[in-house]
Amino acid sequence: MSSLDSVASVQIAPHPLLVVQGFVTIFPCPLAESPSPDWLLALLKLDAVAPLSADDAVRGAIRDLLRHGGYKPTGRGKPASEYLLRAASEGTLGSINLAVDACNAVSLHSGLPISVVDLDRAEPPLQIYVGKAGDQYVFNASGQTIDLEGLLLLADAQGPCANAVKDAQRTKTQAETTRTLSILWSTRGLSDRVQQAASWYRALLAQAGAKTLDVQIAQA
Repeated sequence: MSSLDSVASVQIAPHPLLVVQGFVTIFPCPLAESPSPDWLLALLKLDAVAPLSADDAVRGAIRDLLRHGGYKPTGRGKPASEYLLRAASEGTLGSINLAVDACNAVSLHSGLPISVVDLDRAEPPLQIYVGKAGDQYVFNASGQTIDLEGLLLLADAQGPCANAVKDAQRTKTQAETTRTLSILWSTRGLSDRVQQAASWYRALLAQAGAKTLDVQIAQA
């Protein structure tokens, strides 16, 4: 990807429930050279002091959002924010890298699933739509795939690359990552929450020394 201008907007297909926030983060050096500070790691615990707190109403609203296209957000297909809640409850939510740790902290406490894409591994244009029959991608290093039919997703020029359940291995952050795109997935009724979450998220990244930039989220 040659310039930030090429990802200055994300086009969204019409959807009656979807509300998203998004922004670009530029890190001062590769993630391998940017360890997460202790204060950020402390936020990966359920009892951490945070400006937001998830509850059953938030979890239900996010599941309803994902159900709208026909997807079943249960079992292994539940929203990423619910995976984080379980991991934190079991004491197994650990550090991955600065970009992912900040994402996970905000997702854990807000209850909103968040996708993080390495901008240098994605190819514009970027768009959000409900997955079609046959859409799928590999989501981990083991080669496991997720069926995306009926699921809201982010896609680049090569195809689907992220969603509110599991992001694609193809565009995940790595040691060399210096620029990311974050997408916070939310729904009508949680508009204030997603704005608060995005503001807190950007504040955490700024405190860690990164710069964030607005991205236009526009209807296709």
